[in-house]
Amino acid sequence: MKLRLEPDLRKRLDGLAKAQRRSWSFIAAEAIREYVVVNEWQIEEIGKGRKPTRRAR
Repeated sequence: MKLRLEPDLRKRLDGLAKAQRRSWSFIAAEAIREYVVVNEWQIEEIGKGRKPTRRAR
């Protein structure tokens, strides 16, 4: 997978990777994994709120 980042963001990512003694690709994968988890949860919760309800008469 290729990932294009703005230079400033790449520099920040490199800084985090260095501080954590990890590769920048490891840090990026963790961020993507967290993004997916949060957004899956959010979509699921929104779906729960959209379930049809009985209309009052």
